Amino acid sequence: MKVLIVGGGGREHALAWKLQQSPEIDTIFCAPGNAGTEALGQNVPLRPDDTHGLVEFAKKNKIGLTVVGPDDPLAGGLVDEFQKEKLRIFGPTKSAARLESSKVFAKQVMRCASVPTAMAGVFENSKKACRFLEKLHYPIVVKADGLAAGKGVVIAPDAASAMEAVEDMLDRGRFGAAGSRVLIEEFLEGWECSLHVLVAGEHYKLLGTACDHKRLREGNEGPNTGGMGAYSPAVAWNAELEKQLHEKIMQPLLRGLHDEKIQFSGLLFPGLMISGQTARVLEFNCRFGDPETQVILPRLKGDLLPLLEATIDGRLDEVKFELDDRAAVTVVMASAGYPGSVDAGKEISGLEGCAQMKDVVVFHAGTRRENGKTLSSGGRVLAVTALGATVAAARARAYEAVGQIRFEGCQYRRDIALGAVGAKVEATDGPALFQR
Repeated sequence: MKVLIVGGGGREHALAWKLQQSPEIDTIFCAPGNAGTEALGQNVPLRPDDTHGLVEFAKKNKIGLTVVGPDDPLAGGLVDEFQKEKLRIFGPTKSAARLESSKVFAKQVMRCASVPTAMAGVFENSKKACRFLEKLHYPIVVKADGLAAGKGVVIAPDAASAMEAVEDMLDRGRFGAAGSRVLIEEFLEGWECSLHVLVAGEHYKLLGTACDHKRLREGNEGPNTGGMGAYSPAVAWNAELEKQLHEKIMQPLLRGLHDEKIQFSGLLFPGLMISGQTARVLEFNCRFGDPETQVILPRLKGDLLPLLEATIDGRLDEVKFELDDRAAVTVVMASAGYPGSVDAGKEISGLEGCAQMKDVVVFHAGTRRENGKTLSSGGRVLAVTALGATVAAARARAYEAVGQIRFEGCQYRRDIALGAVGAKVEATDGPALFQR
């Protein structure tokens, strides 16, 4: 089988790395890919938003399965166009992907379905929003309605900073159309958990849990990013929380989507805030996470392909899988200036040594090959993942590998998974089948 992976980040390299292990797959294409995917298959000079080009490539090259990485192509209807041409593709349709592409729509579905989430107001007018802000207790959260590359969320400690965020989005157009509506939400406290759930209509399976580190600097300081690291499993995840996922989140959500005449097929990624033993939904993503994919897939034993195909065919009840009981830790290495403008083209050294390290995988994100050298080409450059019997062991191994890699201006957090060190790893995430 020939497989096409849409995207060019660390998530897509992790998907290619895992799918390349399948005995059923002959060739992997990545569009546009990076230096890491180039080593596993063939990169294709097509942008993820080039719907026509991707459809024509899949038809011409007899692609047996396409897997979509980023959110933008899903929101733009790439899956719908592939389905019109009877091409097999993993991911939700445009209408289902609105759970991610419109936070207002997701909030409406959650309210109607009684899914636990933060209280929120929706505004298109900055003056009305600012009058509302004067009445609130702080901190609060300001969110752009649409897709903003993981950077459309501002935690405001006071009214002045909240008003600045609102005006930045609504009046100054910081995120364009994505910020033409904003949500002003209550601030939820607790610990965040990222879930990856395979969904096929009314059936779903928990693929894995992780904890992401979104802020740029140690101690959760600095601006939000796409993610600076993660660990899996989420050490505080337990059977009670999984029961809540089943009874209070997934079942009501799928009923709510059914009422909207939407059937979800693909990977659903709920971001939860957990306080005590109570879980509430922060957001829904409709694709594999980044860097969550890089920390969850190395724990997946066996072949990923049957899981993707069973999801497409609505046969999740027929497949089984196991997760490695060990912990995994991923550390993201980024360019200077990230998450703002970056100076790319820096030569990367030390990758060969990491390739020889047991239980370590270096996933490429913003990289390219030129004249036999690997160069940086974006904000997040590499995601270094290691497995270990404990979080501490996995963490130590990951940072040992990070220490071997060099490129000018490299920045990374030194406290990834530090809060989970010493916690007992109980791999309670995994493949229990649920039905709506």
